[in-house]
Amino acid sequence: MSRDPWGIDDGWLRSARLCPSPNCNDRPAGVAIDLLVVHNISLPPGQFGTGCVQRFFCNQLPPDEHPYFVEIAALKVSAHLLIERTGALTQFVPFERRAWHAGQSRYRGRENCNDFSIGVELEGTDEQPYTEAQYQQLSAVARTLMRHYPGLSADRITGHADIAPGRKTDPGSAFDWSYFRQLLAV
Repeated sequence: MSRDPWGIDDGWLRSARLCPSPNCNDRPAGVAIDLLVVHNISLPPGQFGTGCVQRFFCNQLPPDEHPYFVEIAALKVSAHLLIERTGALTQFVPFERRAWHAGQSRYRGRENCNDFSIGVELEGTDEQPYTEAQYQQLSAVARTLMRHYPGLSADRITGHADIAPGRKTDPGSAFDWSYFRQLLAV
């Protein structure tokens, strides 16, 4: 009998390539996961498939490789998952641990969203349409997470811009929330 590729073992999604990041820590005791935050990222900005996001989340981004990297190479950030333009999944932090993706944030009156959320990065920009493969993977990931974490639901999925207004804009106007929510319902 084959194992479900969408299962989760010890906080790791079976269908994802693993690339552990040191940029994480323990969640506060007794805090349940009940929020999914959708982000976007591309490194260098507007370029896809470079492998630089993976290196950035693992503190291996060489500052001399691109002028923008000088500004960000020393940052210590991560997300739980990255969904590339092709739909390829990479996981950096087990879901039970706190990834450093949201920064200063607030959701429905609760501060520090990293404490209770899972962060998923879509390889992209605010203005460029996301791929069908990304929408399919994100909806499959979200359904898997909702089955595994009872506090998560379709109405507890939001964008980075919604939890850090004025500071963040992702996933941006290019993200089709209506289409994504249709896929979730399938």
